[in-house]
Amino acid sequence: MITSWGSLFAGHVDLENIGYDGTPANERSLSDEHLATAFDKAEAIAKLMDRTGYDTFWAAEHRFQPEGYECLPNLLMLFVHLAHVTKRLKFGCGFNVAPMWHPLRLAEDFATADRLTGGRIIFGVGRGYHSRETESLGAPSTMTDDAANRDLFEDQCEIIFKAFNNRSFSHHSEYYQIPPDVPYRGYQLKEITLVPRPATLPVDTWQPIVTASERQINFMVKHGMKGIIGGGAAAGGATDRVMESWRDAHAKVGIELELGERLAIGYTVHIAETEEKAIEEATPYFEENMKMFAPLGFVRGLTDDQIAAVADPKRARSAGLPTLRQAVDAGAWFCGTAESVTEKLKDVEARYPGLESVNVQQVIGTPESVILEQLERFSEEVMPAFKK
Repeated sequence: MITSWGSLFAGHVDLENIGYDGTPANERSLSDEHLATAFDKAEAIAKLMDRTGYDTFWAAEHRFQPEGYECLPNLLMLFVHLAHVTKRLKFGCGFNVAPMWHPLRLAEDFATADRLTGGRIIFGVGRGYHSRETESLGAPSTMTDDAANRDLFEDQCEIIFKAFNNRSFSHHSEYYQIPPDVPYRGYQLKEITLVPRPATLPVDTWQPIVTASERQINFMVKHGMKGIIGGGAAAGGATDRVMESWRDAHAKVGIELELGERLAIGYTVHIAETEEKAIEEATPYFEENMKMFAPLGFVRGLTDDQIAAVADPKRARSAGLPTLRQAVDAGAWFCGTAESVTEKLKDVEARYPGLESVNVQQVIGTPESVILEQLERFSEEVMPAFKK
């Protein structure tokens, strides 16, 4: 039964001249003042969500994006601030990109923020897909060396969980020697202690499920992690396959789950008086989001020529690029009246009886005013149909 509502904000600023006919993604370079408005936008969204009954504000951590698409480089610092200007809303790291951190620094920062906010921050880790940011900070990205990125990420998670769950610990691997074998104040150092450790243990930890590989799911099961399904993976049949793989992987280690249990699904939602009007209003945001993500390999089935056309306003309209209508028909977007969106979510609830958490969100390119209007409308016209 769906009882918990969240929304993911990727950290984009308001943009001009959006859509396939608009400014190419790589030609955007905004001022520092404009880029910094992402913080004000995050605060406005969080305050509305806190007031209107949402449970979790999720945000994405990314760096080095003068285009204005993802401009929140430090979620934990931001969340400590947001927790102090809201009353009850929780804040989800969606996600701290582990390869861009030293694992002990990430564990320390989370534990500090957890204590400063009274447990209102939800821990989340991801692997990273922007080569510009991950590689610039000295780690392989999924785009340049997926296997090395996966190996490093898993080793880092092992360290983080050791630090959270043990009073003192050590870890020796290909990537890290923690602690080094050095003398310290009259003794030889063999173990260290995270100071502070989080207040609430075990730490509730989430990871995005994108490829849903057997290795990924087994690793998450091993560590008791929870998963968020979003984007193309949230469309009909793809979700069914992820849900079944997730359930079956838990069953192999003796944990029986209902479909959807320990998972959340993210859907992009746009409500209007009719489905046609909703699609018309949201199409520019859908297209700007495509311009951002298609060249990064996040849109399956595109040819090299189509990916090149995304960056060329003169070619985009004739390249057969995906449309919002297709995304709606595939079930990845929910566009229409509040009644039709409610009906679609009721169908999701019936298909996945163990599902409790759903994220409703607006994509990169959506202006602040539209995000606020859509979130408030959803809270008033859809959420009451799902009683806690």
